[in-house]
Amino acid sequence: MAIEFMAKPYKDEDIIKSMHPLVKEWFLQKFKGFAPPQKFAILNVHSRINTLISSPTGSGKTLSAFLAIINELVGLSEHGLLEDKVYCIYISPLKALANDISRNLLEPLAEMEAFAGKKLSLRVGVRTGDTSASAKSAMLRKPPHILITTPESFAIMLTTIKFREKLKQVEWCVVDEIHALASSKRGAHLSLSLERLQQGSAFTRIGLSATVAPLEEVAKFLVGFDVSKGKPRDCKIVDVSFVKQLDLKVLSPVKNLVNATYDEISTETYKLIDQLVQAHRTTLIFTNTRSATERVVHHLKERFPKNYTKIEDVKDESLVEKRLASKGADDDDDEDVADVADSSTGTAGTDVGGYTSLIGAHHGSLSKEHRLNVEEKLKKGELKVVVSSTSLELGIDIGYIDLVILLGSPKSVARALQRIGRSGHKLHDKAMGRIIVMDRDDMVECSVLLKAALEKKIDKIDIPLNCLDVLAQQVLGLALEEQRPLNDILDIVRGSYNFHSLDRTRFKEIISYLAGEYASLEDRNVYGKIWYDPQTDMVGKRGKMTRVIYMTNIGTIPDETNIKVKIDNHLIGYIAEPFLERLRKRDIFVLGGNTYEFQHTKGMTAYVRATSNRPPTVPSWYSEMLPLSFDLAMEIQKFRRLMDEHLRYDAAKKDVLDFIHSYLYVDEYSANSIYEYFKEQYSFAEIPHDKRIIIEHVSEGSQKRIVFHTLFGRRANDVLSRAVAFAVSKINKKDVEMGVTDNGFYLAMPGNIQAARAFSMIKSKDLRRLMGIALDKTEVLNRRFRHCAARALMILRSYKGHTKSVGKQQSSSRILLSAIRKISNEFPILEEARREVLEDLMDIRHAQEVIEQIEKGNIEVKESFTDIPSPFAFNLVLMGYSDIMKMEDKMAFLKRMHNMVLAKIELKKRKSQ
Repeated sequence: MAIEFMAKPYKDEDIIKSMHPLVKEWFLQKFKGFAPPQKFAILNVHSRINTLISSPTGSGKTLSAFLAIINELVGLSEHGLLEDKVYCIYISPLKALANDISRNLLEPLAEMEAFAGKKLSLRVGVRTGDTSASAKSAMLRKPPHILITTPESFAIMLTTIKFREKLKQVEWCVVDEIHALASSKRGAHLSLSLERLQQGSAFTRIGLSATVAPLEEVAKFLVGFDVSKGKPRDCKIVDVSFVKQLDLKVLSPVKNLVNATYDEISTETYKLIDQLVQAHRTTLIFTNTRSATERVVHHLKERFPKNYTKIEDVKDESLVEKRLASKGADDDDDEDVADVADSSTGTAGTDVGGYTSLIGAHHGSLSKEHRLNVEEKLKKGELKVVVSSTSLELGIDIGYIDLVILLGSPKSVARALQRIGRSGHKLHDKAMGRIIVMDRDDMVECSVLLKAALEKKIDKIDIPLNCLDVLAQQVLGLALEEQRPLNDILDIVRGSYNFHSLDRTRFKEIISYLAGEYASLEDRNVYGKIWYDPQTDMVGKRGKMTRVIYMTNIGTIPDETNIKVKIDNHLIGYIAEPFLERLRKRDIFVLGGNTYEFQHTKGMTAYVRATSNRPPTVPSWYSEMLPLSFDLAMEIQKFRRLMDEHLRYDAAKKDVLDFIHSYLYVDEYSANSIYEYFKEQYSFAEIPHDKRIIIEHVSEGSQKRIVFHTLFGRRANDVLSRAVAFAVSKINKKDVEMGVTDNGFYLAMPGNIQAARAFSMIKSKDLRRLMGIALDKTEVLNRRFRHCAARALMILRSYKGHTKSVGKQQSSSRILLSAIRKISNEFPILEEARREVLEDLMDIRHAQEVIEQIEKGNIEVKESFTDIPSPFAFNLVLMGYSDIMKMEDKMAFLKRMHNMVLAKIELKKRKSQ
């Protein structure tokens, strides 16, 4: 069978025939029939067939996995055959989701018990980092038959001597939100944990996924490899990801995004949001940053206070009137209602003094209590609208949502569908999404994204392979279980899809590190944790403390904190660590309204110097902003090429508009805006696309700014820009200023920049080596090495009850990195840090493909020279100014540049006549 898609569902009568009478009675009374994923999956699970189920939120996929399992366990319970062991493990990436599933399982079990008129003795338990010691002890005495957990707690249980016995005969493992795990090191860690569990008994694997691609790769990730046969284990794929109807639209708040003022766009945007919210019962709004989430909540409450504040029934209604009267308010004074609402509620929607806020904010920087409060109120229908960044993308139960608004591009088709899929939570509900765009680049991007979503073109996820830090941690876990031959450990590891191609030499290097063969590392408190006997080829644990060290430092999520920013010893403020990763020496950034030049770091302190008259090279939102997926970028580039062809052949405006309407799903305003945008670019310069890269030289006095129109997404552009900047610095013997976006990148420095020559110097076969040199001694490599060293247990976050601060971890990391370089510049954990930066954080694979296409002549590289940026370059050139210019000034600046471009185009026309 191997990996195969299911073409036909099972017949309803066959599914019903497999059901225990009690389960059948409960199901037929509760539901009208089987949901699409259930028609395919229930009998698979019943027949112990590995199954990946891809379907949207609210389509019944959780019950697809659990109905057959509950069916089996109810049958065992009825016959008094239920043993004190774990039959099923459910693994969720989120603790909150684990608690949701527990509730959603206990409810049907209680209903079945009511039907049966007796207890079924079927136990469901949750074990996460929040589970108390007493609850864990109780689980040991009476293990849950269905155990709900997270990847980290699962790995701990595998290494716990007593509890591991309860897992030896597990029959099913359900991995929820598998799409969110597969593309990260958490997923690589989990895949090895599943292989460790497989040593006890063969079990059925069930994966639950939202819309994701390629499903074959995710299926391989779920089931792993049969090492003896050299191929993936068998798995059936249930793909009903487009079972819901989609109602999607791209909306512009104004008729013309270029000519409108900032005030007009802002006012009309919030009016549009409010109109959409008021026309629906419950709305979920997604922004792309946490700060934008807070800003939207604030503006909606400020501008439309009566719409987002509810006056509750109170015993003494005069209290409400008195509070307003005390502020000198008229009955219709919205501002006063807002003031009273703000004084009595936070964004959480708290009830105080007769007022309830109908709007809530939800993002990762808010407290757990706040987020749970918002989720509960949303579930109960007590909130009209919730604004979130990314924290509500996964399938936490938040009740009924009938509209999702996306403010700006979600940057990937899969993410758009996951977010919009939160609406219409019931099977036959339509998923309704509205994407509001704020500029012309956003409009083009979102229009192409919408087309891809409706035409089911999903961007592909990248599954990280051969993560050596994760490997080190899990090999130690295997050694803690029992003594094993080295080849057996390698076979277990290669059973994981993430490690199926692991090189034996690399594996032996990890064994050498864990066995303490690098004696010089002991000076840095890195000691051997396993022993390896080359004569017998056996591996086992070393030292009494090793198990405790492992259990208290398990997992892949790195510790992060804020970084102090100082001039000498004077504290300026704080920046987030992911932001610091992006800084290169002499980069400019804004903090507290002032601009600073980055010099260097020491521990968790960044040292800067004040600067002026220089725009920031790294905007404050850079580390928080989601990157554009490469697949969506290529779809946009393809549209650019088609538009270029129409304009090159002098097609009439009506014909081009007809093409836009036939190709994209847009209204008249949007189609006209897109036409004008491309017509201006074509008339002023040339249109860059998937077959043509434009290097645009813009003169700004003595300063030269070179814009590379490389619309390949920020991750690929991060590689290309650093490689070109490195080549330019070698030619010009000085550092170059650099800025990167999804649509391209720019370089700037005084004097001439030989950009085309530098670009041509980069060869695809040398790119990885070149980037290795360019990344050496950068902040991003230093920080990522700390993360990898902590995962590989070279740096201990916790030891003998003491937790090491992030600052101390970073200091240890710098000293350790120096010691490792003396051993070998290709030490496995340092190599892993490089791999993580180049493959997970950046996208060297697609950057390499771009260079290869240039070398083969499939992409041409052309240069243009101008004193005004072309329309496609506006946002790239303005990128740095976003932190030091007010939005209204930025809009005025854009309009001024736009008018200058139009004037140049008009001048060209006259000269050609």
